[in-house]
Amino acid sequence: MINLLKKQRVAIFVISVLMLFSFSDSFGKSNKSPEDKILKDKKILVVWGGWDGHQPRKFTEIVVPWLKEQGAIVTVFESLDIYTDKKVMAEVDLIIQSWTMGKISGEQEKGLLESVKNGAGIFGIHGGTGDSFRENTEFQYMIGGQWVAHPGGVIDYTVEITDKKDPVTKGVNGFSIKSEQYYVHVDPNVKVLATTTFSGKHDPWIEGAVVPVVWKKYYGKGRVFYISIGHDPAEFEMPEPWKLLTHGIEWAAASKYEPTEKWLQPVYKK
Repeated sequence: MINLLKKQRVAIFVISVLMLFSFSDSFGKSNKSPEDKILKDKKILVVWGGWDGHQPRKFTEIVVPWLKEQGAIVTVFESLDIYTDKKVMAEVDLIIQSWTMGKISGEQEKGLLESVKNGAGIFGIHGGTGDSFRENTEFQYMIGGQWVAHPGGVIDYTVEITDKKDPVTKGVNGFSIKSEQYYVHVDPNVKVLATTTFSGKHDPWIEGAVVPVVWKKYYGKGRVFYISIGHDPAEFEMPEPWKLLTHGIEWAAASKYEPTEKWLQPVYKK
């Protein structure tokens, strides 16, 4: 009887260890099968550089491994010259740009704008597209907004999900974050998915101002997605910002493969 109990205990121990290793092996990995992965075989161009204060290299090191895990074909460039390569820009499905401020040549800008206008998606966070190339208004017209201030610098604030029916915000709740609260001038025809409200603590004249944090839009045939979070890319280690990041990438990458969404939404509510 004692031997039987010992054997049962050993068996239970072995099963427990096997279950533990199985859990450890799957932790942090996608539950999607290769056939379910939206980004599988999508050609994605990641371009980073510009002002180093926004840590574009760090953002690239966060997002590229996830893209590859999803089965995407990823090319990374630390130069805007890739925008002049007509073959690459004609074939790419999505451009992820992390390039704060800086200057872009006429030829480089033309290659980028034409690629998106012809159907490539473009995705950006924080200053990576929201504060790129301050002299280039056509680029700003494409992105749908431009950073102009962050009163108080890095502060605590909240983000509210304002469009919970959109696939991008599915399963995403409002959240609090410590970052630069971007005050942006915005295209009135973007589809706003999340907003933030300014307290007026730092600039009293903007108390109660509701400003978009996440939006999507079109430029020609191309899908454009922007999220103003990401002063420190580590902010995307939080679950809600990470969902917005990954859902936004998936939406923008499908630009050439899904019908154009129709909306006219110049007004958004808190």
